[in-house]
Amino acid sequence: MMSASRTVICLLRNDLRLHDNEVFHWAQRNADHIIPLYCFDPRHYQGTYHFNFPKTGPFRLRFLLDSVKDLRATLKKRGSTLLVRQGKPEDVVSDLIQQLGSVTAVAFHEEVASEEKSVEKKLKDICCQNKVKVQTFWGSTLYHRDDLPFSHIRGLPDIYTQFRKVVEGQGRVRPVLSTPEQVKSFPLGLEEGTMPTFEGLGQTEPVEDCRSAFPCRGGETEALARLKHYFWDTNAVATYKETRNGMLGVDYSTKFSPWLALGCISPRYIYEQIKKYEAERTANQSTYWVIFELLWRDYFKFVGLKYGNRVFHMNGLQDKHVSWKTDMTLFNAWKEGRTGVPFVDANMRELALTGFMSNRGRQNVASFLTKDLGLDWRLGAEWFEYLLVDHDVCSNYGNWLYSAGIGNDPRENRKFNMIKQGLDYDNNGDYVRQWVPELRGIKGGDVHTPWTLSNSALSHAQVSLNETYPSPVITAPEWSRYINNKSSGPPAKGRKGSSYTPRQHKDRGTDFYFSKNKSL
Repeated sequence: MMSASRTVICLLRNDLRLHDNEVFHWAQRNADHIIPLYCFDPRHYQGTYHFNFPKTGPFRLRFLLDSVKDLRATLKKRGSTLLVRQGKPEDVVSDLIQQLGSVTAVAFHEEVASEEKSVEKKLKDICCQNKVKVQTFWGSTLYHRDDLPFSHIRGLPDIYTQFRKVVEGQGRVRPVLSTPEQVKSFPLGLEEGTMPTFEGLGQTEPVEDCRSAFPCRGGETEALARLKHYFWDTNAVATYKETRNGMLGVDYSTKFSPWLALGCISPRYIYEQIKKYEAERTANQSTYWVIFELLWRDYFKFVGLKYGNRVFHMNGLQDKHVSWKTDMTLFNAWKEGRTGVPFVDANMRELALTGFMSNRGRQNVASFLTKDLGLDWRLGAEWFEYLLVDHDVCSNYGNWLYSAGIGNDPRENRKFNMIKQGLDYDNNGDYVRQWVPELRGIKGGDVHTPWTLSNSALSHAQVSLNETYPSPVITAPEWSRYINNKSSGPPAKGRKGSSYTPRQHKDRGTDFYFSKNKSL
């Protein structure tokens, strides 16, 4: 007598890929039928915890819809498809177990944050009640959680450099898992389900902006194509360290983060390709720096494991009491890009209109919100959660804790000097003029400080302070040192356009994390 068929539900969340995916790898060996499942969880389309901003904004939703569609198309080419449902994963899985009667296991990757862990607990309870096996994996980081050279996650260093040195010296990166040529089929009689719409999830489809530094679509196919372009087609990776603090253009940085956030590309695959590139083309500081950034991402995940919900607490990891303000007039000026500080406003408008902002921009606007305006850092973190196409809960909240001075930060009371930063990284003002067009008439570096210009200069540029563009909501005393040193010269020699970091600043970018200078 033939045994009953074994059906494994592969619940996918932030692992929307077929390559290097241990959930599929295990299911292929332990099932007769596989149900790859993605649930559009209604809790992801409600408000953020403290300030009730929409939790998933239009840009990330578009990227997610692209990614889910792409995975379905990939699976169809391999004899399967993706089951799509709107509902809580624990409810959908429970219904499938009851409906099919053949489910022997539910497999998924473990997550870090409390909301995701709560879903995992409910899934385990349901499977236990129905005598269904639960198989979990760890697959979101470059270094596997079980391979960390610490006896327990509590031993994770509270300073990134210490973590990096130990991991680089003693850790190992596991090899990439093979991609199945064929994926075992659905059980009979199961409808794959229709894709939800923007309106159905309470969002409006975003408008394309031709100025976007991230005009890319979601999905594994696009992620792998981006890596091929950035590594093998253009060799852009070989100059990554020099260009990574750019502001304009698509290729100043890898732009892998949105695909990493949804698991459309594996960090181990990126690592494998870096090593291949270093062996076949060149190995330098730039190729290493991509791994260095992947390690930062790992670190924030492991910090989330170590500290749990403390990453969301007002007092942060250090339980440090700061008199944060919740002045919504100031916050609205920040989020809408009308603080009167052009470098801040340009970055915030880019975020609002495209869902993306450079690493350099993120550090600056976060410093401005927390250190110059003194606003509750969680306002910024939840606003980023809403809008960023690459929102990753651990990286986002970890970086905001850093900015607020209450995270894994050995140096205190540092803040960015908005004028110095603008002149360092947008020396000729091209980035500001792109996103703050009302200042287009102001030439060169003067665009960073319109309030210091004479009435005749403003009139000539067709700028009227407090009418066409606001005066600054705040002026910091340290700005004055740089106001008279503005340069309106051309970009640094050998590079075209201001999307590139000036040569004299090519080694900057780690200053936020490592510099002892308290005013950057």
